[in-house]
Amino acid sequence: MKKLIAAMLVLLVAGVLVAGCGGTEQKKIVVGLDDNFPPMGFRDDKNNIVGFDVDMAKEATKRMGVAVEFKPIDWNSKEAELGGKRVDVLWNGLTITEKRKENILFSNAYMENRQIIVVAANSPVKTKADLAGKVIGTQEGSSSVEAIEKDAATMQSFKELKKYGDNVAALMDLKTGRLDAVVVDEVVGRYYIAKKPGEYSVLTEHFGSEEYGVGLRKDDKELAAKLQKALDEMKKDGTSAKISQQWFGEDIVK
Repeated sequence: MKKLIAAMLVLLVAGVLVAGCGGTEQKKIVVGLDDNFPPMGFRDDKNNIVGFDVDMAKEATKRMGVAVEFKPIDWNSKEAELGGKRVDVLWNGLTITEKRKENILFSNAYMENRQIIVVAANSPVKTKADLAGKVIGTQEGSSSVEAIEKDAATMQSFKELKKYGDNVAALMDLKTGRLDAVVVDEVVGRYYIAKKPGEYSVLTEHFGSEEYGVGLRKDDKELAAKLQKALDEMKKDGTSAKISQQWFGEDIVK
């Protein structure tokens, strides 16, 4: 009996050790996103989360052999969500900036973007200089805020800079006349205004160019390497281009 108990204890300890060694292997990746950021990530008319970045994440995690879960978060608190391990990656038109690099490990850039200025179709605003004395809207916590702040002279000329929870709300206020202009990611702005022909206009001038990347925790280097390998393979075999064609009508993957 003692021998049987001893044997069982050995097996139990061995099982714990195996679990301890293999239990750290990631089986699922939780993607944090703003679910009102079309066409990168948003809800369709059936309330399903869809979008370009969603399709990219599904394909990449499939190649990595892990499940994926999409978790809508307050985009203004994205770094806290990532650092608190409530999500594993930020993947939703996340702009790579030097400031964000202090707390986030980025994948290689996969898309270029500009911060465009959207006005009503009949607006007298034609240039950045015309924004003086006007009320401008943008998404709180977005790279649009940083882009505007970099152009201090123009920003100081505003009557007010209003920050919204999402770009759609800002564009709605532009339509109703509560805003004079909205500064927004080009991929989002052009996607949205294409659905409202004749209502909006995009100025020639903008607030600068930038690049999108996937954000991970600084110490998740192994996960970052696996993800980058999947993204590189998707680019090489044309899968990324196919996904881009579906959402943008052309291959705009970097």
